Amino acid sequence: METIETPERAMLVIPHPDDGESGAGGSVAKWSRDGSRILYVVCTNGDKGSSDPEMTSERLAVIREEEQRKAAATAGAEEIVFLGYGDGELEDTREFRGRLVEQVRRWKPDVVLAMDPVRLESHGHHDHRISGQAAMDACFPYARDHLHYPEHIASGLETHKVGSILLWGTEKPDVVVDIADTIETKMQALAAHESQLSSDPARIEGFVKRRAETAAERAAEHGYDLTYAELFRRINFRR
Repeated sequence: METIETPERAMLVIPHPDDGESGAGGSVAKWSRDGSRILYVVCTNGDKGSSDPEMTSERLAVIREEEQRKAAATAGAEEIVFLGYGDGELEDTREFRGRLVEQVRRWKPDVVLAMDPVRLESHGHHDHRISGQAAMDACFPYARDHLHYPEHIASGLETHKVGSILLWGTEKPDVVVDIADTIETKMQALAAHESQLSSDPARIEGFVKRRAETAAERAAEHGYDLTYAELFRRINFRR
């Protein structure tokens, strides 16, 4: 397991509002504090994520966008783009992939973060799998090669070579980020998603710290002495 240097520019491909903070909020806060410029690309509007029988999809989508804006600002993201797909409705299409390629070519990240689409030990949400796979494909080869999505080139966007992608929610992590200094910021950012989480701050704190402690324990198996951590699987792309 290895560490990673703070990237100059990073881009998160987030399937639902709250997934980014849950999986990488501590890293985002750490990198932002250290000068990284970070873009959130939120794929769906999360309009199905409620057990309230009185809630409507239209109202929930508005609520979750407001929550995501607050959370992103708390974590330190510089910019946020909402693609607006319905919750559970992501598909691996040329159109969706092209919208991710467009943001890669526009933002020019050194590293992209997304959810690991490969799970062998448990079942992952459909949108998690689709967004993760599309993010990897957008990085390589689509954003790199000028004959893919030539309409971007015509509009003034140049191709871009992403160095690597970090996948959170992975079963096979090989990168660790120490988030001891930003665990509180992660909790504050995640707490902005009030429609999805308990209103009890103590429960949110317990949830976040347990996951970060478990990640630190896994990192300890590789010689790291950390209190709180986030783990990723890294894929490096050919340059």
